[in-house]
Amino acid sequence: MKWNKILLCILVITVCACKDKKDKKVEEQSMDMTREKLNLNYVDTLVLRKTNFSKQINCNGKLRALAKSELTMPISGILREIKVKNGSLVKEGTLMAVVDKEEAKIDLAKAERQMERAKIDFIDKLISMGFDEDITKVPAPILKRAEITSGYTSAVDGLEAAKRRLVNCHLYAPFSGRVANIDSKLHQRADKFCTLIDDSYFDVEFNILEAEMSVGVVGQRVIVSPFIDDNKKFTGRVTEVNPIIDDKGQIKIRAKIKNEDAYLVEGMNVRVILENDLPDMYVVPKDAVVLRDGFYVIFRYDHGIAVWTYVDVTHSNIDSYAITGNKVKQTELKDNEIIITSGNLNLADGTEVIPREPKKKD
Repeated sequence: MKWNKILLCILVITVCACKDKKDKKVEEQSMDMTREKLNLNYVDTLVLRKTNFSKQINCNGKLRALAKSELTMPISGILREIKVKNGSLVKEGTLMAVVDKEEAKIDLAKAERQMERAKIDFIDKLISMGFDEDITKVPAPILKRAEITSGYTSAVDGLEAAKRRLVNCHLYAPFSGRVANIDSKLHQRADKFCTLIDDSYFDVEFNILEAEMSVGVVGQRVIVSPFIDDNKKFTGRVTEVNPIIDDKGQIKIRAKIKNEDAYLVEGMNVRVILENDLPDMYVVPKDAVVLRDGFYVIFRYDHGIAVWTYVDVTHSNIDSYAITGNKVKQTELKDNEIIITSGNLNLADGTEVIPREPKKKD
């Protein structure tokens, strides 16, 4: 009985030892598979095709509204109504402010009474000349003489002037835009009232170097980003090129951009990218090109292998290179070659790689 217990214990220990050894082997195999998986070189690729390369010149500029006007009250007076505030968006013809109208109303009433008196004097003048009240029968020269001598003509002018004075107690927006710089207060005398800015479009002014003047032409595309947010992009076109080179060797350029979402503000400082499309270029992302032994290098994908290829970079912009074959190494690039665009920092010539789905460059 005692020996049976001893044999049972030995059997249990042996089984546990075998199980631990098997578990350890499985764990080691799993770790080996993980290491093998980590050592696989997965890469992104694109199919090389000639396309347009966007050559870019980076500048700093400032925004200027297409229309900007300092608005003054048509007549001086005490402000009784202010219909807008700084930042208000108004349409052409919107009533913006009103000055005291009491004196203008009195002048209008006086002018209307003078008009009535002049009409009576005018008719009396015609009757005294042997005509009746039907002025259509009066010869034109006599009619004109009667209008002047009776004071009728002056009364008509006076009435029109009084009506204009009453209208001029109101300030209307001369064009659609945004209100700024209101400093006037109610019950104060106001002359200058505000600044009105048409901010639907902006001019952006910037300078380029004399050597870059071939790029800055009317109609050229520009991309504008505010300093405060590089992610905001506004596209426009060059509208003016000043035909004078200043003492700093620069040329002033003006472009027009649309103020999408009313985000842009008069006087805002912006970054400007002046773009020029160069045709028939091999274009790759900057990540596709690495520097090795003082030369630019890309890796071509060829049947599961990364092939080291020397190239020359002819043009560069924010995110891309335009490349050709390397003249010194006498390499060439061809349409439809598959170029590795990621994971190439650790690659060498002949490294085995696994491509993800190839991407065709637009």
